[in-house]
Amino acid sequence: MTTQATKGHFISFEGIDGAGKSTHIDSLAQAFRAQGHVVTLTREPGGTPLAEQLRQMVLNDPMDAMTEALLVFAARRDHLQKVILPALARGEVLLCDRFTDATFAYQGAGRGFDWQTLLVLEEWVQGRAAQGESAGLGNPLQPNLTIWFDLPASVAAQRLSNARVPDRFESQPLAFFEQVAGGYAKRLAADPVRFTRVHADQTPEAVGRDVLQAVRDKGFLP
Repeated sequence: MTTQATKGHFISFEGIDGAGKSTHIDSLAQAFRAQGHVVTLTREPGGTPLAEQLRQMVLNDPMDAMTEALLVFAARRDHLQKVILPALARGEVLLCDRFTDATFAYQGAGRGFDWQTLLVLEEWVQGRAAQGESAGLGNPLQPNLTIWFDLPASVAAQRLSNARVPDRFESQPLAFFEQVAGGYAKRLAADPVRFTRVHADQTPEAVGRDVLQAVRDKGFLP
């Protein structure tokens, strides 16, 4: 269930590499700024110097699924403390390229790490972040809106084929990304009010219209 006890708007963008998230994050940031909003752009894993170091480890160093999950949540805690919560407290619009849903999709569904353990980690890291360190565990802090760019793995692979040297995740077989998509679908089913599913196998213009409509439906833009 979505929990949001802050003044700003928190929007996360989810999907596998090649889905076109970055282009539409930038466009949406421009739309918010045109309406006078202060916008913070960030990403996960990453967003702080420490979290960016952990990101490089997760993307490039050999490790098992548990280690991946623990590093990602460690990066998330630092990100929450130093970037996300302060920006939301100031009333800003925070646009984040991936958040916790990616952990469930990649480490949970993709790597096969235990889903219930991820739920416990989510509650520890985001529950205490939302409620305060002196509080007990509560509903985890989640975005107001999560836009899932759903793209067939085969299409994403074609888009990325000549883009760059793949990291540990991008070099996985198509079956891995099909499992990742299943993880995203499971998260959507658990919190359908928060999610908007955008079919990313459209023209960029059509995807952009769907993204903007999702934000307008939440009342964040006129």
